[in-house]
Amino acid sequence: MTDRARSEPVTARGVGQAVAPGVEPRATGSAGTAVEPFTAEAVRHLEPGPEIMVALDIDGTILMHDGALRPSVRDAVRDLAATGTHLVLATGRSLMGLLPVLDALAIERGWAVASNGAVCVRLDPALPGGHEVSDVVTFDPEPALRLLRGRVPGGLFAVEKLGEGFWVTHPFPPGELIEPVRVVDFEDLCAAPASRVTMRAPLLSAGDFREVIEGSGLVGVTYAIGWSAWLDLTPPGVTKASALEMLRERLEVPAGATLAVGDGGNDVEMLGWAGVGVAMGEAAPHVLAAADLVTGGVADDGVVPVLRGLLGEG
Repeated sequence: MTDRARSEPVTARGVGQAVAPGVEPRATGSAGTAVEPFTAEAVRHLEPGPEIMVALDIDGTILMHDGALRPSVRDAVRDLAATGTHLVLATGRSLMGLLPVLDALAIERGWAVASNGAVCVRLDPALPGGHEVSDVVTFDPEPALRLLRGRVPGGLFAVEKLGEGFWVTHPFPPGELIEPVRVVDFEDLCAAPASRVTMRAPLLSAGDFREVIEGSGLVGVTYAIGWSAWLDLTPPGVTKASALEMLRERLEVPAGATLAVGDGGNDVEMLGWAGVGVAMGEAAPHVLAAADLVTGGVADDGVVPVLRGLLGEG
């Protein structure tokens, strides 16, 4: 699922500075927990450079919901990357959907996380195409696919094919899959290990879809339910946070020297993993509850004061 599908919670089965623009004085999480507005003071202990890691969601955080990249966001990301900070884009997009964003931001070196944590990529302009897939986690999609086909009438199914796009049982509604698609038989989707499976149910409302999925008995996967009747499956235990933790250890970044910014349910684990987790302003209550701080919404370029604060400019 792309971040633009904006998932609900991922479920694993078997301060004295000016407040960021667009932020109310306090926001409240799902458990009634007050989330403090972001201030530059909150990140003063994180000095830019190779001793820290910053993880950024893409859609709804860096990019507007229509896919636009604001110049102020682009410049802030580039300025932080220039300090040598380990700046990692962590997205629900596939590799093919991730690469154009890296190009737009002029990020050529470092690491990125795709497919909600199932795929990690090393970036280096000396590599063919400027990148290589360093880590892929897969699972057997057949049990979940067969279960869901029996539970969800009219369901559309897609399996991500690394570097190709998606194999789908039927075309998805226009604009919902940004990668190339190939229509295949349902049995073809079941035949090989997958890093990610997506399902769309155009005949169901979001509420009815959630009820069906939560009562379906899905096991052996990690899943995220979208704002629409949309479901994303990844291998058990795999989230953006699991991939970021692997990279943190690989890069020898201290456990507390991490910051993450995101807006969706597939960011919940990432926000909880980070030493400082910052939710975007329009995040749902359960996402706010996972964060330490809240910044402005994407329409207010809410990620900018976070990155500028890290650069000591807040």
